[in-house]
Amino acid sequence: MSDNFIIVGENIHATRVFRSGGKRVVKTDDGFEAVSYKNDLDEQKLMKVPDWFKETQPYQQGQIKHFLIAMTNLISNDDDVRLEGEQYIQNAVYRQIKAGSNYVDINVDEVHYDLEIQKKCMARTMEVAQKVSSVPISIDSSNSDIIESGLKAYKSNDVPPLINSVAFERPEVFEMALEYKANVIAMATSETGMPEDEDDRIENAKKIIEELVRRGFSLEEIYLDAIVFPISVNSEYGNHYFNAVTQLREEYGSQLHIGMGLSNVSFGMPMRKLINQAFIYLGLEAGIDAGLIDPIQIKLDEVHNVDISSEKMSLAIDMLTGKDEFCVNYLQAYRDGRLQ
Repeated sequence: MSDNFIIVGENIHATRVFRSGGKRVVKTDDGFEAVSYKNDLDEQKLMKVPDWFKETQPYQQGQIKHFLIAMTNLISNDDDVRLEGEQYIQNAVYRQIKAGSNYVDINVDEVHYDLEIQKKCMARTMEVAQKVSSVPISIDSSNSDIIESGLKAYKSNDVPPLINSVAFERPEVFEMALEYKANVIAMATSETGMPEDEDDRIENAKKIIEELVRRGFSLEEIYLDAIVFPISVNSEYGNHYFNAVTQLREEYGSQLHIGMGLSNVSFGMPMRKLINQAFIYLGLEAGIDAGLIDPIQIKLDEVHNVDISSEKMSLAIDMLTGKDEFCVNYLQAYRDGRLQ
């Protein structure tokens, strides 16, 4: 199953942040603050931090929302500003694909509070990304209108996009997926909210899969998000997920794709990469074959070769499987410097 793991590269998202004093944010010789990056020719490039962003709360808190800036640049009337945005987005697409992404996920939700601006940014980001992308796009939004804006801008070449995501509280997205011949990430949620345990996940998953199949989708066109919650909130969340995945894999065989927001498990915890690696390792054993991850940070060959007998991996696995209640042992090991 893991040999055919499908990576939805998660990193092109308007919420992504660099620290103002970090190595990716520099001061130029002419006094500008800029985001520094290297293009595919290993040349250093800069995207200026615009004056309008310096008036925002994130900037005042020392945060540079670099994709938010790039996406906003795409709808500027200034040719040079637009070019900076295009080059930044396209470089990110290139790096995600080079690292192994099978889809490039794009989310513009936090680029602005105005829906029309969000829709314009989604359409323009789609256009710019597709100029350099050799893989299909995952159109990611909590708003149906933004999803539709992305679908309208998608150039298929007979390769379907991926909608992230469909759920019963947004029935109109089912129709969009059919109209635009898209594959779908289906949420194992109900009309009333999130699942509480493995039984809820299984019940919700079966219901939405049944509805999608009824509408004409094949199992191969469905990516089930079995819902990953932060392990810091409840020590049983890992077991709920793994047990649900195992049973759903037994129910639907290898045709259905299962996995999705895998890095959610480490939210709020130190050494997130370690936790994510351990979670994916356990997820592969349970039966996942897809995930929304950043392949630049998380490499599957490293996951396959983790030493599960090492202290740090054992601590992470114990935490993820409910043996370390409230993450006490893991956090103590972190404070002691034993996870480095």
